[in-house]
Amino acid sequence: MICDQLSESAADVQEHAIQWYKAGELESLFAEGDCHGITVNGHRIGLFRVDADVYALDDLCTHGNALLSDGEMDGHGIECPLHAGLFDVRDGSVMCAPLTRATRCHKVRIQDDAVYVAVPEKTGG
Repeated sequence: MICDQLSESAADVQEHAIQWYKAGELESLFAEGDCHGITVNGHRIGLFRVDADVYALDDLCTHGNALLSDGEMDGHGIECPLHAGLFDVRDGSVMCAPLTRATRCHKVRIQDDAVYVAVPEKTGG
């Protein structure tokens, strides 16, 4: 599954080159559940599996700074473990209060049973 757009919260993020990184083997990443957190090129990413599709979001809740990968899946929603707000894993949009700001969605591809995630290149500074 590929997320082709960045959520509204990324509108004020400067455009940077995107690089694909191998997150791991599909079955290993999701051996213990449908949520998994990784760090890729200095970016904390949450991976979420819904049926045969895998989605990737910034792993930090925009409301309470909790790791979304520690939350519970509810259909296509990932529930923040702190205040029970839901983000849509397909595009990072807010599904319910107390959330007010979307989180960034990253492109995902599966190739030869491995999961790859596209993240912005690190810039100097």
